[in-house]
Amino acid sequence: MERPGFVPAFLFAVKSGGICGFNRLVMKPMLLSAVALLLLGSSLSPAQTAALPNKPVIQRDANGVVTLSCATPGAHIRYSLDGSDPTKKAGPYLAPIELPFGGTVKARAFSEDRQQQSDLAEATFEAVKPGPRPPSSVLAVTQDRDWPGYDWAKRHAAVCALVRERKPQLIFIGDSITHFFGGEPVDFRRTGENIWKKYYGKRNAADLGFGWDRTENVLWRLRHGELDGYKPRVAVVHIGTNNLGVNTPAEIAAGIEAICKEIHTRSPRTAILLLAIMPRGEKPDATRAKAAEVNKLIAMLGFEGGITFLDIGPNFLKPDGTITRDVMGDFLHPTEKGYAIWAGAMEPTLKRLLGE
Repeated sequence: MERPGFVPAFLFAVKSGGICGFNRLVMKPMLLSAVALLLLGSSLSPAQTAALPNKPVIQRDANGVVTLSCATPGAHIRYSLDGSDPTKKAGPYLAPIELPFGGTVKARAFSEDRQQQSDLAEATFEAVKPGPRPPSSVLAVTQDRDWPGYDWAKRHAAVCALVRERKPQLIFIGDSITHFFGGEPVDFRRTGENIWKKYYGKRNAADLGFGWDRTENVLWRLRHGELDGYKPRVAVVHIGTNNLGVNTPAEIAAGIEAICKEIHTRSPRTAILLLAIMPRGEKPDATRAKAAEVNKLIAMLGFEGGITFLDIGPNFLKPDGTITRDVMGDFLHPTEKGYAIWAGAMEPTLKRLLGE
């Protein structure tokens, strides 16, 4: 006769009056615990019960190029270059990592649903190229900090496909402030969609804004397909606000300068409309003051060929320097009214650069 499982036998014993003289009062909480265990066990997914992914292998060649690999089929590697522990929101490993000036690489492998993770792999490398180690703001790396709001790698693939097909003449490069403006590709909220259609709907424009991007993330994108196969007439660049909490003004300015150089390396005739970092926070504070320092530094880039610097920040402010919620609902991201202010303030300069 087949031996009954623990939970069915336990329930039978309780129903029949108890086990080993236990009375019903004692057995009641035990019964509830057993039922909970039964239900919990039946709800586990295959991914939750599967073995953990293998720890990634980190290797670097003589030129300072780092490759990551994992023996577990279907596992996704996520990594960091800033010393942080890579979580399920860390940047995905999509291509070899250029690390000629040395540094530390940390990596974990995750299951496809990101619920299972491997042990941490870590390696520190010495420089193979002379010179100071660059700040994080210019060290090209991926990110996925806004997941599950959107998938950074999927948006990058969608942008690469879009520009190959459409060959846009006007591109907007930036973070979530640009991401939420409108246009294609579509994958997240588009607060300024009506404004986008009004100003850019007939201009073959593309939105290359990615939520939570910093300068180093934009650099990675531009070096891995988002500027390949076409030569836009104008690139509007607004980036840097997400670096304010982790970099100095000089480091942020260096990252923005590197982005401009990357654009001109790949498309020398593209006119860059470089926007000052927009004001944030309800009232003037230390963060705004830091952004102002960055803006003073990047304003100097406007004296270089092919770059026009434009500060439209004052257009978002009341006379006393405050920002209202009807312009920026969270005092960072523009509302539809805020995007109308952006587009209107930029339009004369944009028309000139587009030759309209």
